[in-house]
Amino acid sequence: MDNRFTQFIKEHEASLKKHNVLFNFVGYVKLGFFLILIVSGYSTFTKGFSLFLIGISLGIFFLFIGFWVYQDKLKEKIDYLSGMIAINNRHLDRISGKWDSFSDIGEEFIDSEHPYGCDLDIVGKKSLFQFLNRTHTWYGRQAFAKDLLHPSYTKNELQKRQEAVFELSKDIEFTNQMEYYFSKIGYSPSAPDLVSNLKDSKPFTTNKILKFILLWTPAITVLLIAFMLIFQLKNLYLTGATLAMIQALLWALGFPKTQNYLGAILDTSYKLAPYSTVIEMLKSKSFHSEKLKETQSQLGASETSAAQAIKDLNKILTKISVRSNLIIYFVLNVFLLWDYQCAFMLETWKAKYAHLCEKWFLALGEFESLMSFSTLGNVCSNICMPIISDKSKIIEAKDLGHPLLPNEARVNNDFNLHDNIFIISGSNMSGKTTFLRTVGINLVLAQAGSFVCAKKMTFSPLKIMTSMRIVDDLNEGISTFYAELKRIKTIIDTAKNDSNMLFLIDEIFRGTNSVDRLIGAKTVIAQLNTLNVAGLITTHDLELCQLENIYPRIQNYNFSEYYRDNAIYFDYKIKPGKSNTTNAKYLMKMIGII
Repeated sequence: MDNRFTQFIKEHEASLKKHNVLFNFVGYVKLGFFLILIVSGYSTFTKGFSLFLIGISLGIFFLFIGFWVYQDKLKEKIDYLSGMIAINNRHLDRISGKWDSFSDIGEEFIDSEHPYGCDLDIVGKKSLFQFLNRTHTWYGRQAFAKDLLHPSYTKNELQKRQEAVFELSKDIEFTNQMEYYFSKIGYSPSAPDLVSNLKDSKPFTTNKILKFILLWTPAITVLLIAFMLIFQLKNLYLTGATLAMIQALLWALGFPKTQNYLGAILDTSYKLAPYSTVIEMLKSKSFHSEKLKETQSQLGASETSAAQAIKDLNKILTKISVRSNLIIYFVLNVFLLWDYQCAFMLETWKAKYAHLCEKWFLALGEFESLMSFSTLGNVCSNICMPIISDKSKIIEAKDLGHPLLPNEARVNNDFNLHDNIFIISGSNMSGKTTFLRTVGINLVLAQAGSFVCAKKMTFSPLKIMTSMRIVDDLNEGISTFYAELKRIKTIIDTAKNDSNMLFLIDEIFRGTNSVDRLIGAKTVIAQLNTLNVAGLITTHDLELCQLENIYPRIQNYNFSEYYRDNAIYFDYKIKPGKSNTTNAKYLMKMIGII
């Protein structure tokens, strides 16, 4: 599996080495030309301005500029190759288990109140987000987080997403290239502000007469001043100065309005130019899946091309950004009413593209999300595209495994849930909690249209609710037990409104005494059974396993350990029936408590 990434790295490193050598060589050539240019220039000034020396100097100057441009192109290629090597190394880190060092953990999406986000390690440290995320833009991150935490797709939409994810997984080099160019855009929290401003198609001014004056007065002023200077018409000096002063006054009077209209765009400090590259790459790619073709169509036809629109917008922003140089900014506004001209250019742009621009950014964000999910197909050794069932509350899987575990260490299990409640008993460290997370995280992937970590899987979309990683809250005066009660209550209330749910409860009511725990657990399971929801619950209380004899939907499963040569071993395989082993005393003895 990692051979492909290793091969890509070797190819890119070989090319990088050649380009670095060429880059350094061109640098020396540039230096040589620069020194020759100095000598040539000195000779020209000291020995007279002969046409020969001037021609030599100009030739050397143009050669110097040509090599300068060429070296810039080499630098872009070197940056690209370095970026591609880094991306492929990240894939190798995913395979080797070093991905937990990735800096982006999706911290802003962590919500302890989310139905399953923290319990199933969807976001945060050592999470699915940290493992798979390849998004680099604000809209990409939002789309990926939404697909992981709030998926809401129909069967048809899921199937189209699956086809897109599968197709992208087969073209690693293309997705690597796309990731690199998306990274050149980068993450900016101001992105939604930019889009919000661009969507506002309200014109800068509706006064046609004022607009005509502001557009054409600068042309008249500049022509008059140029005519006056060329022909030395001193009697027009006062007229030219008066027009310039009038324009300066117009600029000052309109400054608050132009600042409000243009400033919101400029203040975003957002990189727009690289967007043209990713759009053009997407538009020129030949896709087979319907979803990816839809993405291409969302980026516009030739007459409303997103790539051209972004290029035009970037030109406008370049003109607006001239204000960073106060002297040039002042001169341009006094003589050309520069702010007004920029406002009118932006007004024209919005009239043509305002109703389309948000769609572009959303489409590109969704593509980044799909690209992230496609990664699982190349870094996990046990994957499939799950089948979406029309039946209710179904999860059937062959060799279901946890995608965040290393390939060589992962233990897979068969799993078949048909509108059941599974009570899973077993000793400490035997794998109960990991199995709950395995079921949950794969269902999250499936409901996002992604690969899952299984040889084969069939599922029906289900609302996921968990109660696993319960912690107290000292600030709110909430104990662990009370926090769990609140969580269980949320699960029950949700089940009352929607029985199409999968609950995952780990070690129910662990924070109270055995008598109350058993009574409470029986009550909760009975109520969840009555509400006709499916789910898995782990417990050390073997008495709960008796519920299998009372309720037909309830089935017992267990994880167990075995001993050999006075040592404890776990096979992490789920088995039917209740547990018949315990290991607490052995573990306490092993670490020296007893």
